[in-house]
Amino acid sequence: MTTKPAAVKSNQPVSQSPAKPQISLPVAAPAPEQIVSSLKVTATGYTAGVESTGKTAKHPQYGITYSGVKVRRDKNAVSTIAADPKVLPLGSILYIPGYGYAVVADTGSAIKGKKIDLYFATTKQVYKEWGKKTVTVHVIKRGSGKCTESMLKQLGAAIKTYKGVPQDVLEELI
Repeated sequence: MTTKPAAVKSNQPVSQSPAKPQISLPVAAPAPEQIVSSLKVTATGYTAGVESTGKTAKHPQYGITYSGVKVRRDKNAVSTIAADPKVLPLGSILYIPGYGYAVVADTGSAIKGKKIDLYFATTKQVYKEWGKKTVTVHVIKRGSGKCTESMLKQLGAAIKTYKGVPQDVLEELI
């Protein structure tokens, strides 16, 4: 026969432990077999603001990339970046160590050759989280020259669900 241990009584008030903060699991780097190529680039950061684009929040094209999609930064899904389309065509899916998954959705007048520009919401984030770095990016899928909201939404949902990019999703996207 099993007996329950006696309850321990104390004069100390019972404290409720605070709710544990939700921990966001980082996305996984791509599997080696998913990497089409790797490229050493100079990576800087940009914002949708006047300091990077010359546009204010009142401009009708504020926050809209060259491909027509809205800029976004989501460490747990996918972000938009700018690249030279001669090097990385629009729609190319990359994994950038320290930044996460990104899709080439924009170009920039200063982004020529092996340079990329990573989107951040504020200039403070650009300086605090990135600055200017030389980094080796991993190309997961070369783009077809276009990037759509539907593509970003589907890719972002897959990354949030699987914490990476399943091969079947890559094949569907481009």
